[in-house]
Amino acid sequence: MFTIDELESALADIHTVFAGTPQYAWPMLARRAGTEVWVKHENHTPTGAFKVRGGLIHLARLAREDGVPRGIISATRGNHGQSLAFAGARFGIPVTIVVPHGNSLEKNAAMAALGARLIEHGTDFDAARAHAMELAAREGLTFAPSFHRDLVLGVATWSLELFRAAPPLDVLYVPIGLGSGICGAILTRDLLGLSTEIVGVQSAHAPAYALSFEAGHPVETNSADTKADGLAVRVPDAGALAIIREGASRVVTVSDDEVAAAVRVYWEDTHNLAEGAGAAALAALLRKKETLRGRRAGVVLSGGNIDLALFRDWVAGGPTPAA
Repeated sequence: MFTIDELESALADIHTVFAGTPQYAWPMLARRAGTEVWVKHENHTPTGAFKVRGGLIHLARLAREDGVPRGIISATRGNHGQSLAFAGARFGIPVTIVVPHGNSLEKNAAMAALGARLIEHGTDFDAARAHAMELAAREGLTFAPSFHRDLVLGVATWSLELFRAAPPLDVLYVPIGLGSGICGAILTRDLLGLSTEIVGVQSAHAPAYALSFEAGHPVETNSADTKADGLAVRVPDAGALAIIREGASRVVTVSDDEVAAAVRVYWEDTHNLAEGAGAAALAALLRKKETLRGRRAGVVLSGGNIDLALFRDWVAGGPTPAA
């Protein structure tokens, strides 16, 4: 999908905007997991999530090749939209974002604060995406998909930073929404010639990619009813699935209760706040910690944009896995 030179160039472009994110091996987390665990802190980007990397690369190309487009439009549960709004403000491109009804109030506010025009439509991400595509045709806007070569190239830079900064990793757990994050990690690993096993993580309440991985073809689900909104996808992308099936060892699912427990673990062991999707990888690792002893593991804390009300109602006060 891209070369190592293109990946290096994307990393250099992103580093003109922010200086990457840290990766740490937290001692308390290692004690709890029973092995060395490296956390890639994508909650420390300018928008609090990894997707800003893809938005910057995508809109930079649009501005460079097409001049400043009339405007772009996309659908999101929050982090993709924030990435486009952030990049749109930087390149002078108007951004319209469609979100489903009941979307995160705080993510909506963040997108609006970055200058996006916000439209509410539908009951879930896939309904919002269909409406965004209709509006693109009606208003002459450029539709920005949630899975695209530019986005994968941009977000792949988090894994390039991690693989180069951390000691060799035996296994890396990566959450799957529509797939740009895990696809970027797989392609980066292969470009670097590494042997790191990559495990995809989905919500048990939105398992489209897990079902598709087993079936060998895209499988849609009727609902994606998870509190980890970044994982709430019903319709998998065929291109993303092909990369995942080729490069991931497996795709596992975690429950909302396990994700909430992992959010608490991040707070207790690292004093970092994760959103649901951001904690999913750690939830999967902790479930399998007995099989990881002696193996160096990595996880990406892919975002920290959780609403206070959701944190209070879903996460706070529940049980935390024993150390």
